[in-house]
Formats: sequence, C-alpha cells, structure tokens
Amino acid sequence: MKFGIDRLLEEPDLRSPLVGKRVALLAHPASVTADLTHSLDALANLSDITLSAAFGPQHGLRGDKQDNMMESPDFIDTIHRIPVFSLYGEVRHPTDAMMDTFDVLLVDLQDLGCRIYTYVATLRYVLEAAAKHNKTVWILDRPNPIGRPIEGLTLRPDWESFVGSAAIPMRHGMTMGELAGWFVATLKLDVDCQVITMQRWQPEAAPGYGWSVGERTWINPSPNAPNLWMARCFPGTVMLEGTTLSEGRGTTRPLELFGAPDIDAPAIIKAMHYLAPQWLSGCRLRECWFEPTFHKYAGQLCSGVQIHVEDTRYNHETFRPWRLQALAFKALRLQQPDYLLWRDFPYEYELDRLAIDVINGSPLLREWVDNANATPADLDTISLADERAWEEERQDFLLY
Repeated sequence: MKFGIDRLLEEPDLRSPLVGKRVALLAHPASVTADLTHSLDALANLSDITLSAAFGPQHGLRGDKQDNMMESPDFIDTIHRIPVFSLYGEVRHPTDAMMDTFDVLLVDLQDLGCRIYTYVATLRYVLEAAAKHNKTVWILDRPNPIGRPIEGLTLRPDWESFVGSAAIPMRHGMTMGELAGWFVATLKLDVDCQVITMQRWQPEAAPGYGWSVGERTWINPSPNAPNLWMARCFPGTVMLEGTTLSEGRGTTRPLELFGAPDIDAPAIIKAMHYLAPQWLSGCRLRECWFEPTFHKYAGQLCSGVQIHVEDTRYNHETFRPWRLQALAFKALRLQQPDYLLWRDFPYEYELDRLAIDVINGSPLLREWVDNANATPADLDTISLADERAWEEERQDFLLY
C-alpha cells in the first residue's frame, strides 16, 4: 500500500499545483516515507517544491520531548534553513505571523485513532486558521492503525478541550483525511482542503486491521506509543492518565498495562470477569508486576494487569478497550470504595476540571464508576446510543 506522502513524492502530476507556491509541512517523528526518510527531508529533495516553513505538534517535529505535556520551542531548522513553529508551546493555534509563511500547508501526521490524541485538535486548529487566512491545506493521509471499530462516549457540549476538540466517540474509526472532511463540514469552514488518499488501505484485513503489519515499519507517533499493541489498547488505557494508577510510563510497555503498589490485581481481574465477561472479549488479561523507572510510582513495585492483544486470541471486532478499562475502574471501586482513584491535577491546559472528565468529554464515565448501584448495562445504554449515532454520521466522510 502507499501512504499519501509516498504518492505525493512518486507522482509529479499530483504535486504540480504546488509549483510556484510556498509550501509548509506539519509533521512529527512518525512522518516518514516508505524508505524511512522523514517527510521534511524527502520534500526538501524535490526540485519542484519550495519549502518555506514547518510545524511541529505535541512532542515536536523530530521528537524532542519524551514525557507528556512538555512544550516545544520554535527554532530554525539548521539543515533546510526554514523556521519550525511549535503548535505545542507558547501557542496551540497558529498565529497570523505563522500563517503568513506559506501558501499551502501539507499535513502529514500519523494518528492513533483516538479522540484525545492531540493531533486531532491540531488538525482542527490549522483548518480553522487556513479558513481565516485563505490558505490551502493538503492532508497526506495515513492509516488509522486501529481500524474502523467505534467505541466510547461522545464528547458532550461545553466539554471541548485540547484532548477533546470534536464531538466524536473516544475511538472514532477514521483517518486524518476523513476527519478533516468532517471538520470542514461540521464547522462550516470555507477552506480549500484536499486529501491525498492512500492506495490499497484495507482496514478489515488481518493481521493488522488498519496497520500494514510486515509492510510498513512502526515509528512512534509519540514517545510512549511504541507499537501497534499499545495503539489497540490506547482508547481505554489513556483514561489511566486521569487516575492515580500507573499506565506503565517508565516501563517498556506503556499504556498496555496498569497498576499500583496498593491494589490486588488478581482480585481485580476476577471481579472484571464476574461483572461483565462480555467486555473482555478479544484479548487476554495477565497479572504482572512492574517497577516504573519514572513517572507514577517510580522505583516502587506495582501489582498490575497487562492487556494482551498481540496473539491469535486477539479479535478485532469484539475487543473493546474503553469498556475494559472502565470495568477495571469499577472493579477496583467495588473492592476498595475509598480508594483515591481520580487524579486531581492540571491536565492539558485544563485547570478546573478533573482529568478523567476532560479525557472522557463529560463526567458520565466517572459517575458510573463511583455509583455502586450502576451496572455495565447502564454504561452500555448511553455508550451504545453514541456509537450508533456516530456510525451513521461518519458514513458520508469515509474515503476507503
């Protein structure tokens, strides 16, 4: 298969409208070609492309920030001699001065298929800025590595944030190019936005179900996204960022496991199987022990649970990571009702709301966990309605 960047490089006719235009690139460390050349370097080698600027989202253009919520500065690229503007530093919306540096913006971002991934917000912000400044945006499309399934609550009104820039479920099942079309339509943006589509993307095909396993190398789109297995778990395990439980940062398997020194992982697994075994389909849970080298509980031995989605027991259609992680919270709450689960700290520029609510786009998930009488069926009632509505809404914007 070919990604959008590969088609742009290989097809001169495709990029002919860029001749004579000032071109900028929005990219990150995973923005590489089929031969692993960074997209900025590959575009700079084309004689018919005039690069005038570059933009980096969270974690930077080349990957300069390892930890979460660490800002990046603007700088001058020493190789290509162009300004590189940070959209995760002093600003997250492009400024007027930034927009004046180009005519066409190429967006080449590998997403993880999850609403809270900040590249979704950055995509929205550059589209809005392009509409304001009469600029053109080309999306160089890439796979949604976790494919088409939909899961989770839709972001509620008045809950917009940098990790919740769209009224979509946690797991949206769209590519960045498709999301761009949805943003343009729903926000009624008057902007010239084009998508350089992929060729031969098959999101229903095994074994990758969205990612071309064995064909394309996995490059971390953010530092703690080391593999496809993490991406599959992420729509659920990302909620751990809003809790006191470790999400495995500081280990070699971040966001595939969770735990803490003061929980009973085997008991949690047992309770999860008792409460809603149907929510545990398509994966395997394993008791584990881990000691983070940094972040939560650094240097402390944690009782934990690892979610395994890398073997033949993985079922792409039935695996539901958001429900699985919600169930783990519920099991812990029932076992230890007074456990200090929800982490109260500034999260992605949100100072007055609990991080777990910001992540989920409403307090509904937290309220379900904390209500001792709420059942899995209660959460299904509200989430299934959101998921079915999104399945219908996104249909007109699917490109593959």
